[in-house]
Amino acid sequence: MPLDPALHQRIASLLGAQRVVLFMKGMPSAPQCGFSARAVAALDGLGVDYAHVDVLADADIREGIKSYGDWPTIPQLYIDGELVGGSDIIEQMAQSGELGAALGLPPPDRTPPALNITPAAFGMLSQALQDAGSGYTLRIDIDARYNAKLQLAPVDDKAIATEIDGIRVQFDLASARRAEGLSIDWVDDERGRGLVIDNPNAPPPVRALTPEAAAAQLASGTLTLVDVRPAGERALAQVPAPFSTFDDGLAALEGLPKHTPLAFLCHHGSRSAQAAEHFRQRGFAEVYNVVGGIDAWAQFDPAVARY
Repeated sequence: MPLDPALHQRIASLLGAQRVVLFMKGMPSAPQCGFSARAVAALDGLGVDYAHVDVLADADIREGIKSYGDWPTIPQLYIDGELVGGSDIIEQMAQSGELGAALGLPPPDRTPPALNITPAAFGMLSQALQDAGSGYTLRIDIDARYNAKLQLAPVDDKAIATEIDGIRVQFDLASARRAEGLSIDWVDDERGRGLVIDNPNAPPPVRALTPEAAAAQLASGTLTLVDVRPAGERALAQVPAPFSTFDDGLAALEGLPKHTPLAFLCHHGSRSAQAAEHFRQRGFAEVYNVVGGIDAWAQFDPAVARY
């Protein structure tokens, strides 16, 4: 069926507004399908700026883009108004350097990362590879939030790979750069039983901050406090100091410099812990959760009500 001229013009306008446009399900921070997530990971690994169109938010665009480029699936990547392809092609071109070249980027660094595998982990991995049979190797994927996934995968001669005492470890382009200095250990303790990855490149964990310490840092002007509670709840009790909220969304806070110290506050500390983790995963280097929330704050500051 021919594409409606008005819809064709809408799509052409979207493509004309930005050089690189990804039509996907969801948004880069929260893809709604595995294929879209793979495309986002490949583009993010190149560090390229791109616009995105969430086809789930517009049924006309979702179907129209398939006709526009005569490509039946989502996601779809366009550069300079020309269709590149879907997730498989995006990944292949990113790995080969073709995608970077098309975007005017320098050749990618394909140096294998330096890794450490402890003797305990080495024994477990060796046994797993032996059980898998010939032609398999260890693959490590590390996403933009530094979540790591280990799996046994077929040997890929085009992948970035390093070998440690006979164990081949392979990576995609983005994961290789995020894995420099990574260590793999096998544990059987309070953390559980299994493989544990220590990645020095990952953002620091959320730190606990007492209300007293938070108040002192606020007084010295070295901390940005974010009260994650809704306005109605804040009306019951709030700290006697400047603070930010989520009332107008997260964009303003997410746009702050990544070295900005952020502390999150709620009633008892649960919701604020989730918010703090959200910002940690977005690259903020100094993120705190106020332990005990405003309820604990009220126990040392009589100016704060309890509810």
